[in-house]
Amino acid sequence: MADIRPFRAYRPRPDLVSGIASLPYDVYSRQEAYELTRDDHISFLRIDRPETQFEPGHDMYADEVYACARDMLRAQIDDGEFVREDAPAYYIYSQTFKGRTQTGIVAASSVQDYVDGTIKKHENTRADKEADRIRHVDTCNAQTGPIFLAYRRSDAIEAVIERIMQTAPLYDFEKYDTLQRVWVITDGADIDTIRNAFAGMDSIYIADGHHRCASACRVALNRRKDPAVPEDSEAEHFLSVLFPDNELMIMDYNRVIRDLNGLSTAQFLDRVNEVYEVTPSDERVLPAHKGECGLYLDGKWYRLDYDMSKLTGDPVADLDVAILQDNILGPVLGIEDPKTDKRIDFVGGIRGIGELEKRCASDCVCAFAMYPTDIHELFAVADAGLLMPPKSTWFEPKLLSGLFIHDLT
Repeated sequence: MADIRPFRAYRPRPDLVSGIASLPYDVYSRQEAYELTRDDHISFLRIDRPETQFEPGHDMYADEVYACARDMLRAQIDDGEFVREDAPAYYIYSQTFKGRTQTGIVAASSVQDYVDGTIKKHENTRADKEADRIRHVDTCNAQTGPIFLAYRRSDAIEAVIERIMQTAPLYDFEKYDTLQRVWVITDGADIDTIRNAFAGMDSIYIADGHHRCASACRVALNRRKDPAVPEDSEAEHFLSVLFPDNELMIMDYNRVIRDLNGLSTAQFLDRVNEVYEVTPSDERVLPAHKGECGLYLDGKWYRLDYDMSKLTGDPVADLDVAILQDNILGPVLGIEDPKTDKRIDFVGGIRGIGELEKRCASDCVCAFAMYPTDIHELFAVADAGLLMPPKSTWFEPKLLSGLFIHDLT
């Protein structure tokens, strides 16, 4: 059973919410974060990326950088720019992007559920990337960026959400081309309905935010060693937004390649044709179904079709990105580890298929347009205790930081 609790969030004052809320810290490079916060004294990006408050050459992992994040957050709270609920609550967070809406429950999810595997992951994390967010959470004594979780839809939760969304929202604003709306759930019966519905689930899935999740959990595990910290401290739960599977869409995550590993164009196409049926196309190839992908090479598009009878039933090996990696990128192009090989790069579907042509006109020789991984493929991999290949999923829209703060005091 999953322990998904209401909590007392700090959240922006309604008249300041559109200025405070920002995209997650890891969306931006260091230089981009500097540019965006240079003349901005309210954006939450300042707190998520506190190195922006120092000179460009300053050590971004220095103690004073994390202390700055804490001081800015507490100053905004003390100045009344954030308000706090009187009692624990759930929140409804709805995002409408390009005509599609996804609506989730904002809650505090259990660290122990992550440890025990009730909250399931589909990718490994890197200790060096975790370290930054561990120090950020520990120093701020707060979780500031929600983890994106998914669950199999629930009639009970859906009924509460639909009814409450008929009332006026707390927040209703547009930012980053996305309509952002929030409602609060304070009624005791509604809270019980939601909590009991989640308690009846044996699996919750990390969709996005593996490093943030691992970092929040590491803080809790470290604090368990301190006898002065209560067993059920706020750190035992982490800030999350949980979305039903029927509302989520994963976008394509495409591959661009810098060289053909010594092969000529004709030789490369011959090798590809051993794996896929290759058909030249007069139009851009935006894959329409599983097993299909597009290849852009020498200014031309090709449609690649995989023989679906060759699928093995293995939830990882049968992913479109794994088929490409295992049959073309590795054995033909010599890209054995796409996480570290500098000859491959990845382009999120949000940039559009035209971005692949641009990359091939600049620093790459070919590109693969992928069919998106399905959310239930993600579930199957996680249920099997396996890991997805790197860059298998791209979720859009991104959850904003600064809308909800989970204080660990």
